[in-house]
Amino acid sequence: MNTVFVSENSNRNSIHFAILMTVMAIAGILIIYYQTIWSMVETWYRSDTYAHGFLILPFVIYMVWTKRHSIVTLNQQPSPVALFGLFVLGAFWLIAELASVQVVMQYAVVAMLPIVVAVILGYRIMLVLAFPLAYLFFAVPFGDMLIPPLINFTADFTVSALQFSGIPVYREGTFFSLPTGNWSVVEACSGLRYLIASVTLGALYAYLTYYSLVKRIIFIAFSILVPIIANGIRAYLIVMTGHLSNMQLAVGVDHLIYGWVFFGLVMLILFWVGSLWREDNATAHTIQSNDNRRVDEQTSDVSARKTILFTGSVLAVALVWPLYAAYLDNDEDFLQPEFNFSYSEKKWRMIDEPVSDWNPVYIGSPGKFEAHFTNNENKQVSLFITYYQNQRQGNELINSGNALVYEMDSPWRQIGESEQSSMINSDKVSYLQAQLSSYDKNLLVWRWYVLGNDETISTYKAKLLLAKNRLLTDSDFGAEVIIAAPFALQPDEAMPALHQFLEDMLPEITNSLYAVSGQ
Repeated sequence: MNTVFVSENSNRNSIHFAILMTVMAIAGILIIYYQTIWSMVETWYRSDTYAHGFLILPFVIYMVWTKRHSIVTLNQQPSPVALFGLFVLGAFWLIAELASVQVVMQYAVVAMLPIVVAVILGYRIMLVLAFPLAYLFFAVPFGDMLIPPLINFTADFTVSALQFSGIPVYREGTFFSLPTGNWSVVEACSGLRYLIASVTLGALYAYLTYYSLVKRIIFIAFSILVPIIANGIRAYLIVMTGHLSNMQLAVGVDHLIYGWVFFGLVMLILFWVGSLWREDNATAHTIQSNDNRRVDEQTSDVSARKTILFTGSVLAVALVWPLYAAYLDNDEDFLQPEFNFSYSEKKWRMIDEPVSDWNPVYIGSPGKFEAHFTNNENKQVSLFITYYQNQRQGNELINSGNALVYEMDSPWRQIGESEQSSMINSDKVSYLQAQLSSYDKNLLVWRWYVLGNDETISTYKAKLLLAKNRLLTDSDFGAEVIIAAPFALQPDEAMPALHQFLEDMLPEITNSLYAVSGQ
């Protein structure tokens, strides 16, 4: 009997020490990748959409604390094989760092934390803590890529509901007009805040309320679908309120207040309905299942020396990638090269008068070239070339801050964008086509990206090309080429001018880009 007591006491001491070392390893990773972690905190502080990130860690600590009795009764069964997973995640972090994809860097670091638990404590303890560890992923400020589809859904839903209500609507992209006034679905109306808040709270509610995996998944699915549909209803009600009040109500900050009140009511109903199927009585069954599992647990005696060795291995593997990134990082001062555009004036000549007052918007300090041309047929085309050297966060070609038009405080608006291609000098050239409109001017815009010797219209491929070039050639040059032509009524009117401009000038544009990139 004494032998059994000593063995159990020794096991508890061993697991307590292993837990302490796991916490130290996690703290070490957070320190090693402090810049990535700090980028998350900055986003929480800067954006109301992601301010919930400050609550994630306290929630996780609470959920882990509720599992403390289960953890200390389980044996430590470290898994050195899990170090390979940590190695792979580090490689993903490095690729994302080279490509300046902050969200992937953040996800990679957060994903390292469950792996640390598996390496030092074992997979069984990691599975016991599966939900709290998975909940950490909600701390990553993810969702900006959902804004365009959410905006489109909200616009579709609102316009369809208005038409069903018998109200005439004229729509251009996400802009639509009623007899009483004009409306637009912008980023703040996308419902992303409601969706993120709903999923974050819904997942926590499902974990605390249900013990059945199926019920948890169903409730989380509803916490995704309900706010999307509810945001469409919210937008419809706001437009109807403005329309019926002759644009006196719900046209300013008050419609944001209405939105949050409506969202709060929707979430209250969702949680109330979910409470009808709560599983409080399943607690005893869960505890009994845990007890049965512990009886089957195999005894494992892991020395303190081995635990320290695994902890050191975790930190060593984690440290390799930031060190390698620092080795590849060249932040020495450099002069921004000047773009010299050499072209023949036989078919196109440069003019001093701008085609329009529109200019694309870019973050950071890129090099810029802007010129306006006309030909013998009096067709006009604007050329904008924006290029980045020494790309880093906040000074990069692919960034949500780079846009054709800023939604707020701009006389211009963008109406749709699509992928197109044309045969230019017997070669297929792909580009993104967008229509821009102001009070007195319409523009058709074609644009594409150039990275090294490669061209693409995909932002994802552009990021991968940037990572490849930085890793293999130590070059991070990237540029965006934009050409724009005016039209009166239909976008098709501008296509011949843009096509002819590329036929005549694309070789010169390409050669000038190669020259400025140092290729």
